[in-house]
Amino acid sequence: MAESPENYGADAIQVLEGLEAVRKRPGMYIGSTGPRGLHHLVYEVVDNAVDEALAGYCDSIEVTIHPDNSITVVDNGRGIPVEKHKKERIPTVEVVLTILHAGGKFGGGGYKVSGGLHGVGVSVVNALSKRMVVDVRRDGIEYEIALERGKTTEKLHQIGKAKKTGTTVTFWPDPEIFTETCVFDFDTLQTRFREMAFLNKGLKIELIDERSDTSALVSAPAEEPTRVTFKYEGGIVDFVKYLNSGKEVLNKPIYFAAENEDGTVEISMQWTGSYSSNGVMAFANNINTAEGGTHLDGFKQAVTRTINDYARSKGILKEKDSNLSGDDTREGLAAIISVKLHDPQFEGQTKTKLGNTEIRGLVQTAVMKGLAEYLEENPAPAKRIVNKASQALKAREAARKAREATRRKGVLDSFSLPGKLADCSSKNPEDSEIFIVEGDSAGGSAKQARDRKYQAILPLRGKILNVERAGLHRSLSSDTISSLITAIGTNIGDDFDADKARYHRIIIMTDADVDGAHIRCLLLTFFYRYMPELINRGYIYIAQPPIFGLKKKNTRSTKVERYIYDEKALSATLAEYDNPDKFDVQRYKGLGEMDPDQLWETTMEPASRTLLQVSIDDAAEAERAVSDLMGDKVEPRRDFIQSHARDVRFLDI
Repeated sequence: MAESPENYGADAIQVLEGLEAVRKRPGMYIGSTGPRGLHHLVYEVVDNAVDEALAGYCDSIEVTIHPDNSITVVDNGRGIPVEKHKKERIPTVEVVLTILHAGGKFGGGGYKVSGGLHGVGVSVVNALSKRMVVDVRRDGIEYEIALERGKTTEKLHQIGKAKKTGTTVTFWPDPEIFTETCVFDFDTLQTRFREMAFLNKGLKIELIDERSDTSALVSAPAEEPTRVTFKYEGGIVDFVKYLNSGKEVLNKPIYFAAENEDGTVEISMQWTGSYSSNGVMAFANNINTAEGGTHLDGFKQAVTRTINDYARSKGILKEKDSNLSGDDTREGLAAIISVKLHDPQFEGQTKTKLGNTEIRGLVQTAVMKGLAEYLEENPAPAKRIVNKASQALKAREAARKAREATRRKGVLDSFSLPGKLADCSSKNPEDSEIFIVEGDSAGGSAKQARDRKYQAILPLRGKILNVERAGLHRSLSSDTISSLITAIGTNIGDDFDADKARYHRIIIMTDADVDGAHIRCLLLTFFYRYMPELINRGYIYIAQPPIFGLKKKNTRSTKVERYIYDEKALSATLAEYDNPDKFDVQRYKGLGEMDPDQLWETTMEPASRTLLQVSIDDAAEAERAVSDLMGDKVEPRRDFIQSHARDVRFLDI
């Protein structure tokens, strides 16, 4: 039920405290001052527009990246109130922009449901921007206010008449704060906005990129801006279809919803033939609660109980059979849980875990009723779902036995470690790192190059198993995978414990060729499927060995003058020299072609090497990409290759 415009005025805005600390400690409010924090600024502004959509007053949001890397967000909501605030005695829009914890989300009647519930959003963006301009269209008039680094520089003033309502926010990130980069990434933004559109049925979000050079701080305008539009009339049902595109599905997407005085819940779910059990995503007020919470707990408990009850009632599970576990019932499941609460309780401003205990019961009741009805009314897919879970139970029992072979007796017991592992002498995981290399040749070179005190080397024999196409039992039967699990020390499956990781830097170091890229992809698939917490903790890295070495011609010296890491850099480097003919260009086909000193200097020495840290900024995109490229179906891979054949290059992951 939408709130009336009369309830959204100056009285709806409540002030809790000032804005002083934001510029001093920006990480407390946006997580970091790196790329993630930079993009968080955009999300905070867009969240305000989405809140208007949740209240029933906005159905269109437009986000534009300008050539100078400023951002404009336009919505067709009601417009931020402009009348003078009774307590602060300045226009209410100025209160919202300049005072921390000021907003319509603290019980003043502005919003019943909101994602940006802490009220720090747009004021923090203002504080961390070198300039911000806000236009408000309200009551037939268009107003404008300008600010710099949190301070008002142009008071609110009328600039014309307005036929429609809404708010336009333009801001320039402050390079004094974002010293690493002020350049916005188009793919990062479109991934987030796609997710928002899925979660808000019928809401249109358009992203426009006006830049000709998407890597430069300032670029010329593009001849034709890049535009993507997201709008999903099917809402989270379309979300589940998107996650499962390219997979063999066992049922049509299930959808049900419920509501009580605490809030609402929407759920869509669909099983596939995949072995993955991490395809469940939970959201609270449009916020991806990556660490789960009470809504996810209620969902998991209800799914497990409902499927077990159904399997028992139909005789699919016999009296002597064990109950299906949660992992069994969720194997191959993609599900979206979206709850909307009046008073959500998150853990901190990062909002990664929901704490409202009352929502657990609402979700449990909705799932047990909705899923039970679906299973009873659709016996054919119900049987496929239960059979899938039963097969997972058998595989889990087999995998449990296989896991025993990988369980370490203790961190100091070197006899339980793989024979090919050259371990480091340090027993402090924070100081230790392991290089996973392909083959004995590269392994031998790496063992000679390393610092034995804190660097371990694990050579792999050939390409590891593609775990996307194999179950856990089959994966654990692979000596290569068992060695990898044992060396890392966390175990796997039910016994996985990230705190037992023996190294806090796990570095994939493969050859700079097609085979090396394939092995790297297989290893990343393994970590994503079976040890995602290591990625979330920032433990997984990719080494960057050079591809070329420049040596002077016609000299006895074998010294490499420069190491070069990609084709583009090679052309640029040769162009620097007056006469490139004086140099030989050596291409390193493998790590084994470099002597230990070269490998240390270029790839393993912390002071001079480059490592790429692997992260999962968006679980849905990662899930879909891994499934498309590493799954059973050929078509998604073929489509990807055909779409990107002209763009083939080494990607920074």
